Amino acid sequence: MTGGHGHHGAGHDDHGGSNKKIALLISVLALFLAVSETLGKSAQTATLAQNIEAANLWSFFQAKTIRMTTLRTASEELEITAKYTADPEAKKSMEHRLALWKRNHDRYDDEPETGEGRKQLSARAKAAEKKRDDAAAAHHHYEVASAALQIAIVLASAAIITGMTALIWGAIGLGGIAVAFTAIGLFKPHLIHLF
Repeated sequence: MTGGHGHHGAGHDDHGGSNKKIALLISVLALFLAVSETLGKSAQTATLAQNIEAANLWSFFQAKTIRMTTLRTASEELEITAKYTADPEAKKSMEHRLALWKRNHDRYDDEPETGEGRKQLSARAKAAEKKRDDAAAAHHHYEVASAALQIAIVLASAAIITGMTALIWGAIGLGGIAVAFTAIGLFKPHLIHLF
């Protein structure tokens, strides 16, 4: 009778040790979930910020384009007027104005010193769009990782109740997949767009 009680106690200890291991697994999964959620929020914020940056740069680009078009139209009109102007002083003044407008026109198109020419604005806007797209892809990977980790935690919790080893392996497998998606989001967000 005592031997049976001792055996029951040993079995209880094994089950308790197993539950402790599962509880540790749940803690590790919860830690990864917290990391994945934090990275996901950060990526989401970066997506919004880069989207705003790209939109602002494209608006600035459009404003420069409108200025260039206005200057080009005014220049063409002034060139025609200058052709038919007989007064040398007026003609000289018009040519001076045309040269000034041409410099401004060229500056609106290409201004490497300030980075505010159309060429520079276009390049900066495209770079912001790439950062936005990478952050959006990373956010998506973190979302997949978070979902996998939540399911893994549920499976591990169910394993404590049922004692089913398959649930533990399922939780570990999903945890591994989640870590992989988190790593992809962190280092190469543009690699996988499958999900």
